[in-house]
Amino acid sequence: MEIYLDNSATTKPHKEVIRAMARVMEETYGNPSSMHMPGVNAEKILTDSSRMIADTLRCKPSEILYTSGGTESDNAALMGVAHARRRAGRHLITTGIEHPAILETCAFLQKEGYEVSYLGTDSQGLISLDELEGMIRPDTILVSIMHTNNEIGSRQPVEEAGRLIKRINPECIFHVDAVQGYGKDLIIPKKLNVDLMSVSAHKLHGPRGTGFLYVKDKTRIDPIIYGGGQQKGMRSGTENVAGIYGMALAAGMAYEKLDEDVARLRGLRARFVDELERMDGVSVNGPRKEEAVAPHIISASFAGVRSEVLLHALEDKGIYVSSGSACASNRPHVSATLTAIGLAGDLLDSTIRFSTSTYTTAEEISQAVLALQELVPMLRRYSRH
Repeated sequence: MEIYLDNSATTKPHKEVIRAMARVMEETYGNPSSMHMPGVNAEKILTDSSRMIADTLRCKPSEILYTSGGTESDNAALMGVAHARRRAGRHLITTGIEHPAILETCAFLQKEGYEVSYLGTDSQGLISLDELEGMIRPDTILVSIMHTNNEIGSRQPVEEAGRLIKRINPECIFHVDAVQGYGKDLIIPKKLNVDLMSVSAHKLHGPRGTGFLYVKDKTRIDPIIYGGGQQKGMRSGTENVAGIYGMALAAGMAYEKLDEDVARLRGLRARFVDELERMDGVSVNGPRKEEAVAPHIISASFAGVRSEVLLHALEDKGIYVSSGSACASNRPHVSATLTAIGLAGDLLDSTIRFSTSTYTTAEEISQAVLALQELVPMLRRYSRH
């Protein structure tokens, strides 16, 4: 029995998505920039996809910019704003627990002469709005705050942050990395005062290598990819028509049954957390309030057991989990998120992330709990030797 609990790394594509993408690749093979009928048919697929995605955000189809995924979307947002607004200022704000696609881009921009201020978090991985208020300046051109942390599941107060940013500096651009939040929460960018938002298809049972950047109407960013002038010159390159359609279909499916799916995931999470906290030497990381934590992410530290050892012990039983963010690297590293929340040093290398999906069952959670109850005491005994 295979139990896949690494859905924050990637999800299994819906069969409907796979079939639809195969049909598009076979039947709608034209280049959407071509003027003949095969090209027109491909362009129509893109138009329909934009409408489907826009419906989930209650925005205009023209506000959807297609990318290769969350990393490119994050890079396009930060570098696009920095270069477009460099005369207005060179100050950016982000948090210390962002995805490397944000943190590494900020490091690059610092080398280009930009100043970056980093918000701290409390022990639950949540930012302080008071600290944010104190950081915003007249020359602050962009604030980037992730919606849902990919390691511990903390959900930032995005709506309050957006309102605060626009009150203090209306010209400041607000970017949100919603890679882990889109499809798990109803996100209306205009309601949240969000100007830019990153999304990746493979986090919601869509294809890998496809994503989008929501760009609020009249928000000016410079392109980071140049060439054929596709997507109004904002992102050159022939569009991945099948991938985009697969992403739109997956997004529509996610939001069609959002409330039902989230409620079920929250039930699984509550049950799993309760079982974990009954085990000796196990602590769950992240917020306790339901509204402040993602329904599909559970981060737990197992004192006295190295995460890599536990990961492979679970793998031997057909249970697949993560010891950190697979998007960051498959090499061992110190987690910026776990460090930021003040996790004890001996637990930094003893933490596992479990992440569920629409396909996860209660029986799979029960089997994972039984495996942990068996493995953790045994591995502790071995580690003492």
